[in-house]
Amino acid sequence: MARWAPDARERLRAAALELFAERGFDATTVPDIVERAGLTRRTFFRHFSDKREVFFGDDEIPALAASVVAAAPAEAAPFAIAWAGFHRLAADRFEPRRAQMQAARRFIESEPALRERDLRKQADLRDALRDGYLARGVDAFTARVTAGVAVELLQIALERWLADETGAALADHLAAVRAGLAD
Repeated sequence: MARWAPDARERLRAAALELFAERGFDATTVPDIVERAGLTRRTFFRHFSDKREVFFGDDEIPALAASVVAAAPAEAAPFAIAWAGFHRLAADRFEPRRAQMQAARRFIESEPALRERDLRKQADLRDALRDGYLARGVDAFTARVTAGVAVELLQIALERWLADETGAALADHLAAVRAGLAD
């Protein structure tokens, strides 16, 4: 097995998704995943805390959100900060992984434990945004509502994007849900 592989995370993710499709989520183990990927258990746990995190990426998105909020100009409006960050995530992280995300979404929707984890990850993102806004001096009500609305709109855009068979970009879906809010 390779000691170091530059694409280990994606190899593990691809192997896991293949195995989940073949055997089901519950019947697939971490040893199965690492064997299929040609890597070690240690490598798996360097990238993921457990097999559920193959779908969710540990805490990387809330951590990115926190850093985006912290780095935003002082005069930037809270919603604008989140929305700009979501557009960067769309281009840098989500668009290149669309097919994997579509496959993952099918598993998440079919497994109660994964749906629960998905909701927890959404809450983690809301909390990261809210806490970042509070640290910037935004009042508690505005911080909570803005974070909640932003994350809900992101989720709707993601759902529409993953179900969209036309190939439209996630940025287009983000724009559409944002425009729909203004109606």
